[in-house]
Amino acid sequence: MLNISGIHEGFVLDHIQAGMSLQIYHDLKLDKLDCTVAIIRNAKSSKMGKKDILKVECPIEALDLDILGFIDHNITVNVIQDDKIVEKKVLHLPKQVKNVIHCKNPRCITSIEQELDQIFILTDEAKEIYRCKYCEEKYRK
Repeated sequence: MLNISGIHEGFVLDHIQAGMSLQIYHDLKLDKLDCTVAIIRNAKSSKMGKKDILKVECPIEALDLDILGFIDHNITVNVIQDDKIVEKKVLHLPKQVKNVIHCKNPRCITSIEQELDQIFILTDEAKEIYRCKYCEEKYRK
C-alpha cells in the first residue's frame, strides 16, 4: 500500500481528472515554488473510476487557485492548517485568466510582444467562453 504522510499547511487537490495532475502542477507553477508536492496518478475512485490527487505543502497564500476553476471546477480543494482541514473551497470559472490560454490570432499584439501577458476575460459564463483582452479572439473551453 502506498503511504504518503499528511501535511501541516497547504492544500490537497482531490478529484482531479485522471492524467491531469502534471498539467495542474505546471499551471499552478509549482515547479517554481520551494514546496513539497506529492502527485498521485490514477488512484482508484468509486465516484470517478480513476482520479489524480495533488498534495502541496506550502504557505496558503503562495498559490493562486483561481486557475483551478478554469481547468476543472469539479476539483475538490481542501485547505490544511495545523494538520487539519480548515476549509473546502468551491471552485468557479475565474473572470480572468492570465498566461494559461494563448491567443491564436496571428495579428494579436501578444504574437509580436512576447513579454506581454496573455490575458483572457470570461464573456459568457454559461457557454464558458473567454476572449483575448487585446484582440477579442474567442476561446471556448
